[in-house]
Amino acid sequence: METEIKRTSTKDIIAYLAEKFPECFSIKGPVKPLKIGIFQDLAAKLNDDETVSKTRLRQALRHYTSSWRYLKTIKLGTSRVDVDGNDVAEIDAEQAAYASKTLKESQEKFGNKKATDSEGKKSYKGKQGSTDAASAKSADKKSDAAKFKSVKSASKTAVKKAVAPLKPVESATIKVGSSIRVQLGNSPMKATITEISGKDVSVQLDSGMIIKTQLKNIYI
Repeated sequence: METEIKRTSTKDIIAYLAEKFPECFSIKGPVKPLKIGIFQDLAAKLNDDETVSKTRLRQALRHYTSSWRYLKTIKLGTSRVDVDGNDVAEIDAEQAAYASKTLKESQEKFGNKKATDSEGKKSYKGKQGSTDAASAKSADKKSDAAKFKSVKSASKTAVKKAVAPLKPVESATIKVGSSIRVQLGNSPMKATITEISGKDVSVQLDSGMIIKTQLKNIYI
């Protein structure tokens, strides 16, 4: 008898749960708030299922319930469901407020970062335009602007040299739950590892956003 391959991907486990418990989980469309303590119920029902470990199951549940899609469903008076889709308890004001706060903070962090990046680009373009206009009027001003840029560039270089370099992590030392930095574009961002699958690593940024990257982009 062949041994079934264990499911290690969070995405695969959530898809499996949606297939096995369609009245409870969903990968598309509306999401239902889950019963508090549903992990124990799922662990019991999947006790003989060797394809899903309890550790991976817990990680998948954490991923599922921390998504914006799920947090939007946690509203006052909405019913939580068990593994069979039966209503078991209503969400109270405290639970609804906490979910709303968590969702808002996560969205604001992500939105503020985009707004800051956008403003930075606009400011840069504005200064560049002013410099071009001044240089067109006077060769002396153009020379002064060039000197200023040279000093500014040298200052930036000095600051960059003073910053400690990122250290690549070794595959043997990382684990789920580790706090790391992930290289996105030109700036490293703080994140927490949520899943490791070979060279592919899923991380959750401080903004709440979960992305998949590779080991070579992970630093300490």
